[in-house]
Parts: sequence; structure tokens; C-alpha cells
Amino acid sequence: MFPRLTEPTPIVNPTLSDTRNSLLLRLHDQRDIAAWDQFVAIYEPLVFRLARSKGFQECDARDIVQEVLLAVAKAIHRWDPHPSKGRFRDWIFRIARNLMINFLSRRKHQSLPTLESWSAFFETSPEPSRLDPDATQEFDLEYRRQLFWLAADQVREQVKPNTWEAFRLTAIDNLSVAKTARQLGMAEGSVLVAKCRVIARLRVEVAKLETNLDEPPNRGGL
Repeated sequence: MFPRLTEPTPIVNPTLSDTRNSLLLRLHDQRDIAAWDQFVAIYEPLVFRLARSKGFQECDARDIVQEVLLAVAKAIHRWDPHPSKGRFRDWIFRIARNLMINFLSRRKHQSLPTLESWSAFFETSPEPSRLDPDATQEFDLEYRRQLFWLAADQVREQVKPNTWEAFRLTAIDNLSVAKTARQLGMAEGSVLVAKCRVIARLRVEVAKLETNLDEPPNRGGL
């Protein structure tokens, strides 16, 4: 069963398709607009919701998002994909967490860190093992939710409207199969088949995203 999800901050999603090289490798090329658009589609709403959950006002949360995206653009060449260094999203979390602390302590008239100061900024970031486990779990949950919504956008375009509605009503809104069947004018067996068909496609799309992000596929949830 899917967790009850709230609609994410509206964004324009790029096409999410298989790529020969992983997104993380492609981000090293600042001219790869498609790769950066896909990165923003995943992490912009993710960081925004994290900041809001920590009490930041909407305008401040959006400023933090922009600072995080700028930090990644400046420091992506420093990302070490070795498993001992943690996952890519752990690295993003450390950036976001440090920038939120920096945001609170910085005077309003101060400017963003200079390019030269980013090196010291990242070198003082703690290793994944020292992060607050509750906060990282929250970030992981938001990450999985964001992948779900991006995958859902793809699957919704691949299936008939009634098929998607049968899935949405039963798997997301937790409506019974019988009530869903009556509401959509479908047989109960057709509702179950539609739900299973959408879930199978969602698993495929989420796995594509995770592979493209060099993240181990999530074996639970979907």
C-alpha cells in the first residue's frame, strides 16, 4: 500500500527516459541542460519541503533551494561516488542542512559564499554516519515520494484515464475496490487488474530513475 502523499510543489517535469550515462556523470557537464533539468525536477521540491518542515517561511525556503542548487553546480566535481562516502542524496542533504544553518546565522546584508569559500564549506561537512538519523530518514522519505510523483507523471500518460483513476482511488486515496468500481462504472476485477498494472509500471519507472541516479533500487514501498 502506498503512503498517503501530499501533492508536491508544482514543477515542470522534463522527460524521464533511459540515458546511456548516469545523471551524476552528466552533471559534470554544465552544458547538459537536460541532465540539470532532471536534477532540478527531483531535488528542487525535495529541498523545498525539507526547509519548510524545518520551519522556514516559503520565501526563505525558496532562497535556500536556490543556494543548494548553486552549491551543487559549483561542487559537483567534488562528489565521490565511492560507496564508503555515502549516497548522492546524503551529500545533497549535508549541503542543504549546512546551508540552512548558514542561512540562519548570516546577516541579511551578507552575500552568498564566494566560489573560493565553497571548498572550506564542504570540507567541514560531517560524514553520513554523524548526521541526525531522524532527519536523514525524513529526507529519504521525501526523496522516495518525489520519485513516485515523477514516475507517476510518466505512467499516467501511458495508461487509460480509468486505469489511472482505479489505481489512484484504491492505492492512494484508500477507497475500497467495491466503491471504486461503482464510482468508475467498472467491474471489481477490472479495478484490481488496473491497480496492479499501474503499480508494475510505477516500479519500472522508479527503478529507471534510481538507476539513472546511481542509487540502489528501493526494494520496498513500490
